[in-house]
Amino acid sequence: MSDPKTVVEVECDSASTAALPLDTHDPEVLRTALVRENIERRRAECLAKIQTDVVKCAVDLLVREPDIDGFFRAMLKTLAEEGESHAAAVWLIDDDRQGCDLWMVHLDEGVFTAESPEWTTTTFPRQVMARHLFDHEAGWHQTIEYHHDDPRLPQPVREFLKHEGMSTTVITPLVLSGNNLGWFTLCAVEDQECPGQWWRTALIEAMARQAALALHHNRLVELNRVEERRKAILEERNRLARDIHDTLAQGFGAILMQLQAAQREACVFSPAAAVSIGTAIELARTHMVQARRSVGALRPNVSGDEDLVRAIRRIAELGRRTADVPIDLELDELPRFGDGVEREVAGIVQEALTNALRHARARRITIRASTVNSLGLRLSIADDGRGFTHGQSSSGFGMTSMQERAERIGASLTIVTAPRSGTEVVLAWEPLALPTQVYAVN
Repeated sequence: MSDPKTVVEVECDSASTAALPLDTHDPEVLRTALVRENIERRRAECLAKIQTDVVKCAVDLLVREPDIDGFFRAMLKTLAEEGESHAAAVWLIDDDRQGCDLWMVHLDEGVFTAESPEWTTTTFPRQVMARHLFDHEAGWHQTIEYHHDDPRLPQPVREFLKHEGMSTTVITPLVLSGNNLGWFTLCAVEDQECPGQWWRTALIEAMARQAALALHHNRLVELNRVEERRKAILEERNRLARDIHDTLAQGFGAILMQLQAAQREACVFSPAAAVSIGTAIELARTHMVQARRSVGALRPNVSGDEDLVRAIRRIAELGRRTADVPIDLELDELPRFGDGVEREVAGIVQEALTNALRHARARRITIRASTVNSLGLRLSIADDGRGFTHGQSSSGFGMTSMQERAERIGASLTIVTAPRSGTEVVLAWEPLALPTQVYAVN
């Protein structure tokens, strides 16, 4: 990258005369105006060169370091070296946007992350600085420059900077399309002969724009990867459901029909043979029911013409046909939440209902669904069965499946249960909800 210090030195030498009023009859004033114009031109050229070099650097890094971790390691190293700084760091806002934390820092010794042994031994007040970054509203939209004794900085941070000999800290947000993803921070010793080194601010802002773009692109790629994985899992579940339906369920149905036909001729069999046929009929019926339940659990999908209420009614009706437990429905009129959300919600209903029918020994099951603020959803599947202890709450494939489904749509999943007191599975979802939280309340 170009060295902007020459421009800075000229600017500092001319600072005392650049502000004089222009008088074309005074040769000295005219000379000063020409110097000022030359400084502004060279400064504009320097800014343009910084922008061009940073874009080229970012493209080269993306090619050389395709993973986001390697990209930011190289970018922080470049930022620290080109910015003539002691430390360069990147802070990322949490997924729930309730705070931020230091992700990676470049010091004289190299780049460090949370996996580095030195991470826990540093005396830098990381949490204090993180809270300041997140709470300082002005820093969300513009670059802020601090001196080590700046009263805007928390006292522990000022003391640390003073102890380390850092006189200047520049902080700029990683903003893309108005959305802040985090911050770059740069700590340096300011040149006392020429304070206010604007080029360092220009450098960190240019690099922040490229870093935000790379981070956003990486997150989009990761979301696409997760979606492709989800589709692959869904297709495999559908394949298994088809196999079970076309083989096991149909096979048990055919066996049941043959056994029932034989039972009608039971008069020609001995009493012992008739008992055996009756037992075989019950076994065939039981396993056919289990096969159908498995199909329903694997394929709870909401079709394009079936809204969530109809899907819940269909799942409940299937449960009524395969068990003797009454299933009550209390369903409000619900808006459409999108195929992805409705598919996962229907899957949670299916899992929770299957668990209640198989394991709860319930006398009654109630499914409730209502809207939240006209946009969200509150869903409850409650039974009056035997419940379970806290240690059992996270065990079992069905429970894990419900948690994963809730995570995929960013919903809150709560399980309220206690031995001999029944179980209630509560799902809360809103379009901009907090990330998934799973609780087991005894």
